[in-house]
Amino acid sequence: MTKSELIQRIAEMNPHLYHRDVERIVSTIFEEIADALSRGDRVELRGFGAFSTKQRDARVGRNPRTGEAVQVEAKSVPYFKTGKQLRERLNE
Repeated sequence: MTKSELIQRIAEMNPHLYHRDVERIVSTIFEEIADALSRGDRVELRGFGAFSTKQRDARVGRNPRTGEAVQVEAKSVPYFKTGKQLRERLNE
């Protein structure tokens, strides 16, 4: 499901809301999650899952084309852990 499909589905389920308002709500939620992660915070949506960041250490990688060693810098990467209810729903 893409972001536009999500917006469309929510708009269909809530005909009393304007499409532009649903779009603004969805965008705001995604922006707030991204902002929290960039600050290093954890975002937990009960029953769905938790978004957090993990640190990856600097390492020596390989250029797949030439095979030469390349230094890869340390970085933060997003991480998602599913909630118990979501896991149970997927495995029914």
